[in-house]
Amino acid sequence: MRQLTVQLEERSYPILIGSGLLAQAPQYFEQYGLTKKSPLLIITDDHVAPIYLHGLEQTLRAAGYSVVSAVVPSGETSKSLAVYQDMMTVAIEGKLDRSSAILALGGGVVGDLAGFVAATYMRGVKFVQIPTTILAHDSSVGGKVAVNHPLAKNMIGAFHQPELVLYDVDTLQSLPPRDVSAGLSEMLKHGLIRDEAFAHWCEENAEALLALDPDTLGYGLERGCSIKAEIVSNDERENGERALLNLGHTIGHAIEAIAGYGEFLHGEAISIGMAGSALLGEKLGAPAGLYEDTVRMLRSLRLPVTLPAHLSTDALMEAMMHDKKFREGHMVFIVPDRIGSARIVKDVPVTVVREVIELLRKGE
Repeated sequence: MRQLTVQLEERSYPILIGSGLLAQAPQYFEQYGLTKKSPLLIITDDHVAPIYLHGLEQTLRAAGYSVVSAVVPSGETSKSLAVYQDMMTVAIEGKLDRSSAILALGGGVVGDLAGFVAATYMRGVKFVQIPTTILAHDSSVGGKVAVNHPLAKNMIGAFHQPELVLYDVDTLQSLPPRDVSAGLSEMLKHGLIRDEAFAHWCEENAEALLALDPDTLGYGLERGCSIKAEIVSNDERENGERALLNLGHTIGHAIEAIAGYGEFLHGEAISIGMAGSALLGEKLGAPAGLYEDTVRMLRSLRLPVTLPAHLSTDALMEAMMHDKKFREGHMVFIVPDRIGSARIVKDVPVTVVREVIELLRKGE
């Protein structure tokens, strides 16, 4: 088993990565202070539930835990205030109290939703991330939890750190190939912003990662999580360098908002966004070749790098104006200087962003 720690003083917590951890969940829950005197609420989705929910419920009940479960539809539409209210109803009817914990069994959507429920139920209860996707190696670390508003993604949220992240890599074997690639997008992102050698490692080991080779995947998840944990430990509430983790997200969130949460998986939209950020980097002074290298790395993981023609530039620009990173009339972007290094640019000319969007459509 691989173990990392997110260092946040009294809110520090471990990330456990290994095989067979779901079956060992009770011992880790006891170790990290989840009481058996109060009910646990498992929130999962209708893709994950048929595979893993029953087994986890049985394991926890056999160890003496009281368990309530809720299953939401898979996909981004479950990050809504309506579903959030449904989860609150389940928690209240399940008699959760201030000593209860909420378990997020699933991918990034489930983690964001369950975390926001945990952050706000009775003004905050304990929370455990149990990711079942590669993409969730990013979203399960750092304590950013949220639901969406029809006008903007993740606009309604909180910072609420988990007690632990329990990452059973065996659950990844059931992922469809497209979801594997989408998750690897965020893994590569960590290398692009902080570790050039790791970014090249992702490209060089792309086939093994796509094939879910356990040793290769285990190292990739550990390194990706460690980069994020280091950044979060330095800047928990995104007052500075934590914003670097948003590489590709300004364009990516706009793509999701305009295309609807179905045409693109999150990691696919972020991949296109990272290609756009590399283009933007070159236009703002980064060395030539940054875009070409970034696109080659993304393509090695079978990720998209161009915009489809039906997403209009005007619509994408309007969506970006609603992004949290649009401040005081200026466009804020995370812009790479080179592979392995990025910076926050707070006053990007709108005309340059529009030009980048047009070039992304052409793949230039």
